Amino acid sequence: MRLSPLTVLTLLGACGAALAQTPATLDKIKASGSMTVAYRESSIPFSYLGGEGQPVGFGWEICGKIVEQVRRATGRADLKVATQAVTSQNRIPLLQNGTIDIECGSTTNNSERAKQVAFATNYFYTGTRLLVRAGSPIKSTADLKGRKVVSTTGTTNYQVLRKLNAEQNLGFELIAAKDHAESALLVQQQRADAFGMDDILLYGLRASAQNPAELAVVGEALQVEPYAIMLRRDDPAFKKLVDDTLAGLMKSGEFEALYKKWFQSPIPPKGINLNAPMSQELQDNLKALSDKPAL
Repeated sequence: MRLSPLTVLTLLGACGAALAQTPATLDKIKASGSMTVAYRESSIPFSYLGGEGQPVGFGWEICGKIVEQVRRATGRADLKVATQAVTSQNRIPLLQNGTIDIECGSTTNNSERAKQVAFATNYFYTGTRLLVRAGSPIKSTADLKGRKVVSTTGTTNYQVLRKLNAEQNLGFELIAAKDHAESALLVQQQRADAFGMDDILLYGLRASAQNPAELAVVGEALQVEPYAIMLRRDDPAFKKLVDDTLAGLMKSGEFEALYKKWFQSPIPPKGINLNAPMSQELQDNLKALSDKPAL
């Protein structure tokens, strides 16, 4: 059916009015008495399923602190908190359509995503490296020539590897896996030679493997990117609450205590210590409190 120009304008006006009436996150939560917090199933140690099948992790705990502030701000001591697993592919759409209210995982804050969502203060910095089987001849990206390389679909790492492959004419086959756990499994099963992902996630996946000694993290970091908690765009009140919560944690020393708990102490499910010292970029941001995106 062909619509007249007047009908199209009327429909567009109705859509615009509907969008304008969409409540801000805190108003939505106050009215409904519920909040939906998203988590990742295998983003160790930020957000993942622990030994009892429940979300745990550094980002997850920080989001717990944010939920406490939401309770105070909305006056809803009876606030119900629902949880929703998300993937690299669906995390942004589910945030935009209101299915989730906040995402607590390992999402890179970059300029392209900032056109669709908002990010809180950066709370980690990482770079793309490679997970390989121990004893692999792959020691750097130059060794990927003619190999099979996997990365998780919907991630910046996949794009970085695709660009690297084209610019350096490495000729490797780039495979897209649905999540980090599947990507790591392809390497373990020798169906891929290397898994390109944020180094801290690779350390976490290695630590949680059945035999961590069978895997190694190698190569130079291809770029440094910030992680941040993801929010809906154009919601300054909620962003301020989240940023203020992070600022309070960072200034009080509680953020550093949480960092030591998840990056420098034994963590579930296997009690392995990642032994990952805090980067200089993150130390600097405890003072700067920047939400500046990667390019």
